[in-house]
Amino acid sequence: MESAALLKAIIENAIDGIITIDERGRVESINPSACKLFQYEPEEVIGNNIAMLMPPPDREQHDEYIHRYQRTGHAHIIGIGREVTGLRKDGSRFPFRLGVSEVQFSGRKIYTGFIHDLSREKEAEERLKDYAANLEFQVEERTQSLKDTVLALQKAKEEVSQSLEKEKELGQLKSRFVSMASHEFRTPLSSIQLSAILIERYAEQFNNPNITKHVSKIKSSVNNLTSILNDFLSLERLEAGKVEPQHTAFDIVKFAEEITEEMQLVAKQNQNIIYQHTGTGSMVTLDQVLLKNCIINLIGNAIKYSGEDSFIEFNSEITADSLIVVIKDNGIGIPESDQKHLFEAFFRAHNTGNIPGTGLGLNIVTRYVELMNGKIEFESQVNQGTSFTITFPIV
Repeated sequence: MESAALLKAIIENAIDGIITIDERGRVESINPSACKLFQYEPEEVIGNNIAMLMPPPDREQHDEYIHRYQRTGHAHIIGIGREVTGLRKDGSRFPFRLGVSEVQFSGRKIYTGFIHDLSREKEAEERLKDYAANLEFQVEERTQSLKDTVLALQKAKEEVSQSLEKEKELGQLKSRFVSMASHEFRTPLSSIQLSAILIERYAEQFNNPNITKHVSKIKSSVNNLTSILNDFLSLERLEAGKVEPQHTAFDIVKFAEEITEEMQLVAKQNQNIIYQHTGTGSMVTLDQVLLKNCIINLIGNAIKYSGEDSFIEFNSEITADSLIVVIKDNGIGIPESDQKHLFEAFFRAHNTGNIPGTGLGLNIVTRYVELMNGKIEFESQVNQGTSFTITFPIV
């Protein structure tokens, strides 16, 4: 009795559904889990053919399956188990794994079916399939996007290569043109300058102010053109990487005095360039050509942008570790809004008016200073002048 009660308790509380049928397929017992799965009460199922819990076509084939097994002993489910579909009372279907065992009891055969609901597993499987399909779609989509990006990059690379090649050709053409133009223009300009000097000399005996005035205009225009050509030629050499500093030791005082004397000749009326040196030593090691170009450019700007009857300060100083060169004027100054662009190529401040210039000078000076490991700084106020300071380390 205790064994029977224990078995009944186990069946009644089993998680999986348990159903027993007789040899004709009629339900003899059904546990609560099976009732819950199929949504029936026990009395609705017991005594009826088990086929009521099966959807077509299994419903029609079930009795034939039992008869065939009884005739041949060849099992499709009994003792094997497989995945099948159940039919609930409300007509809905659900998947479950069915295991069937055959039991001999009191001289007759009883078939016991063990039903394990697969709904959650199938739902999880479907979600996994959907996720895998979605993931595969995303992979294909991103792979295609990557292919498109690679093709676009290859196309862009080809276009950039073509552009660079054209730019290189254009740069070479520009360099050849600038070099040719500079040299070709120098000869007629030199001739014009020489002729102007000769005219001025021959006209001295006539003491004609008009002749002197126009000869001065010719000489000034020639100097301006020569300066422009020099700027373009210097820029072309810098762009081509042809400028390499050649450091030599020299006396900065003697060097600066020669520049002062040279620039005084081109100064405006009553403009005076005042040179002063500070420091016990005077020997430095730098590229004289590049340094001279820098100083002449800065003094030339001071002359250009200052009025007559003014003075220009030109100072050099040697400290323990630096050479400092300062050029200061009291000219038109540089507007504050323009100061951040001052060293850009072809830039000219807005207050320069009709004063001639290319906007290349300070850009060239900056690059020369950098080639000699120096730095350039400036201070300026409109109508109060400008001060440029170049500092070089002493090696």
